[in-house]
Amino acid sequence: MGTTFDQLADAVLAGTPATADDALAVLRGDDADLMPVVAAAGRLRRAHFGNTVKVNYLVNLKSGLCPENCNYCSQALGSNAPILKYSWLSKDETLRQAGAGLQGGASRVCMVASGRGPSNRDIDKVTEMVGALKSEHPDVEVCACLGLLSDGQAERLKDAGVDAYNHNINTAESHHDTIVQTHTYADRVDTVGKAKTAGLSPCSGLIAGLGETDEQLVEALFALKELESDSIPVNFLMPFDGTPFENTWELSPTRCVKILAMARFVCPDREVRIAGGREMHLRSLQPLALHVANSIFLGDYLTSEGQEAEADIAMIRDNGFVVLGSDEEIAQRPVDPAIRRRGAGTDVLPNA
Repeated sequence: MGTTFDQLADAVLAGTPATADDALAVLRGDDADLMPVVAAAGRLRRAHFGNTVKVNYLVNLKSGLCPENCNYCSQALGSNAPILKYSWLSKDETLRQAGAGLQGGASRVCMVASGRGPSNRDIDKVTEMVGALKSEHPDVEVCACLGLLSDGQAERLKDAGVDAYNHNINTAESHHDTIVQTHTYADRVDTVGKAKTAGLSPCSGLIAGLGETDEQLVEALFALKELESDSIPVNFLMPFDGTPFENTWELSPTRCVKILAMARFVCPDREVRIAGGREMHLRSLQPLALHVANSIFLGDYLTSEGQEAEADIAMIRDNGFVVLGSDEEIAQRPVDPAIRRRGAGTDVLPNA
């Protein structure tokens, strides 16, 4: 079967997109073919991203207290999960939290707030935070994730220096109404569209393990491709106690790797990010997943703890990768040709 996956990689590299049947074949591949799947998908990853890993860091600006009833979410209406709950962080605390992630190796800060969507006063808060963060760290990339956007809000974020906007579709349209009833799939797609129209890089992904079928996972991935999501976070359900999905365990480490590989075949040139639940579900296969995905979150998540940031960085290096934007990565970039400024035609002695 390994030859088939190699042939699929050859075709994708030659410009022939993977089909839904191809994606299903990857997802349903035998565990004995896991290494051939990873090797083939890894060729696409290397072709587009080399040996780099983009490191992202989450700052939870406002935790819990959300009026939406997303059944998988520990912050949702009706959740009894014993998470931290607080209103907006101050600007100074936001800068402190973001600075810790940047010092740990992140190049992108994801500023997230729970809720259906931001008010204009909320946008004021975020734009002030972004301005202060970029003043201290001019090279930082900022992604905002504030819920459903109203007209004009994406433009305000863009003008303030926000680079990207995250709003996950989470699951297939055909499965959406079984996991949330307080907003529609179309609402989510509309917000991704607003972000794109404003010039923000669209970041949208999914959550695996929500009771979806294989076909619905494929449906969701092709929807993300159609939305032209630049960054695709692949989350694995964390079944928090106190939520409707508590005690829901549908994922194995090998299935998670295959889901990531499927994302790479379908969206070969997009950032595929291993997101929430990787430690819980990938477990000892986390390093293997890096040979398919090219992006991770560093350290902790919104309401759950991740592994130590130092362990994340060590995992990246131990597997032959470099952190995007690090001194190691910059040193390996090709150097532009040096234009001759000495010797013939100048008054400077030649290099001879």
